[in-house]
Amino acid sequence: MTSLQGARVPPTTYDDLPSAARAAHDAHTRVAAITNMKRTLLHSVPAFEALMTWYPLRDTVREFLGERLTTLFAHAVSSETDCLICSTFFRRLLVQSGENPDRLVLNDWETAVIAFGRRLAVTPYRVPDDVYAPLAARLTREQIVALTAFGALMVATNVFNNVLDVPLDDYLEPFRGPESGQGDARKAESRQGEARHG
Repeated sequence: MTSLQGARVPPTTYDDLPSAARAAHDAHTRVAAITNMKRTLLHSVPAFEALMTWYPLRDTVREFLGERLTTLFAHAVSSETDCLICSTFFRRLLVQSGENPDRLVLNDWETAVIAFGRRLAVTPYRVPDDVYAPLAARLTREQIVALTAFGALMVATNVFNNVLDVPLDDYLEPFRGPESGQGDARKAESRQGEARHG
């Protein structure tokens, strides 16, 4: 069972939720599972609703990046910010799809998208022209705006988890990386010369 020791703000329990938070909780169960991060967010319904816009943004990005690359992008952002919860969540998706998150096989386009995600997550949160150019050459303006906003919201989610020490959910424990989410994206990019396709 998840230990709440160390959490700066303990996750809510359903029975203790006020009516507005309970309504938000119930509505979200039709979209996705309620996790420790979401239980913590439910202390503030506006905060919960703001970060849950991650889902429609994810769906928008998935339409032009595809399922795998959307996961790789979010994983890269989360690994770069060293967010244990989010990096482990995306490691789980990669493992369950048959991939090794520590030895990813990436083509040039995938490498470019991952590099963009990594730079979004690093202060001073600016992306140099050489990292931006491959995306500008392939994506529409609408798509670039959606991807950038998705990455920024991913960073916001990571910051929330890191600052409040939100505890890792039990179901994610088996998927923790050897460095607990530290630098998976960096390791993947450094190996692009070893395992390249397309």
